[in-house]
Amino acid sequence: MQTEHPFAQYVRILGKGKNGSRALTREEALVSFRMVMQNEVLPEQLGAYLMLLRVKEEEPEELAGFIRAVRETIQRPTDAPKVDLDWSSYAGKRRQLPWFILSTLLLAQNGTKIFMHGASGHTAGRLYTRDVLGELGIAPCTTMAEAAQRIEDTNFAYLDLEFLSPKLHEIIEMRPLLGLRSPVHTIARMLNPFDADYVMQGIFHPGYRPMHQEAALLLGMPHLAVIKGDGGEIERNPDIACLVQSVHDGEMSNEEWPALFKTRHMKDDELNVQRLRGVWEGTEDDEYGNAAVIGTTAIALKLLGRADSISDAERQAGDLWQARARERFGAAA
Repeated sequence: MQTEHPFAQYVRILGKGKNGSRALTREEALVSFRMVMQNEVLPEQLGAYLMLLRVKEEEPEELAGFIRAVRETIQRPTDAPKVDLDWSSYAGKRRQLPWFILSTLLLAQNGTKIFMHGASGHTAGRLYTRDVLGELGIAPCTTMAEAAQRIEDTNFAYLDLEFLSPKLHEIIEMRPLLGLRSPVHTIARMLNPFDADYVMQGIFHPGYRPMHQEAALLLGMPHLAVIKGDGGEIERNPDIACLVQSVHDGEMSNEEWPALFKTRHMKDDELNVQRLRGVWEGTEDDEYGNAAVIGTTAIALKLLGRADSISDAERQAGDLWQARARERFGAAA
């Protein structure tokens, strides 16, 4: 008789039917995803596993196990600087420019060390951060060591998932094949490879916000803020109220930030990324863009504990934006 494959038990747990299936425990999630990362799973098994998880939706205990399995494969340089803020960018933008990039550069120019990681090209018709940074003359990194040095030098570095975790990148690239996102998108967002104390998260589906909070508690993340960002990125849409769901020292909290405008702006007719540089340098003006940068920066400042209230955070963010070194685009102060 043919011996059952060791991974088959995890597919069975997830797919045993309406009454027989259940979620994976944290340990089962860790062991099973460790097998995925070590290429010990057949393609048929991986597809079934991912889609069964997608149908039932991943749970915080599972996410904590998956993330631990991936983090085991990431080698952080021993001499890496202490990163203040982990910022994930996996969704891409299609309606508005990625104004959040200016928020990260503004924070970096004011001393916040930021590590940004993301994925590119998995969904057609979107602008991805790696490509945008390249067009703006900010070279993405290709290794953790290079990212560490860039953070040391400029307070900001971007590393694509292709280099951060080639296996996860391979799975994300399966989206056109499977027709659906998989839990890997959530896993990647929460990797926090440099173990920053402060983590920003952006999601598209509001139901995922509490899941991120609970997974952060299980993983021992001291501080996290998750928002339904524009397009799924970490970017506050200034035209609508923004619910910020946070974790601070083991406690979850929710806070609604009011809209910054009474009427909504029209989406951009053309996503010309060079306008980001123009707005930064002051050669172009964009009411929506300015507000998106300030609003997103304000959420980060409050997460970082540098503001006591929403109004204080927005005031500080506005002051930083007005005082930015316009001639030093993409560089630390």
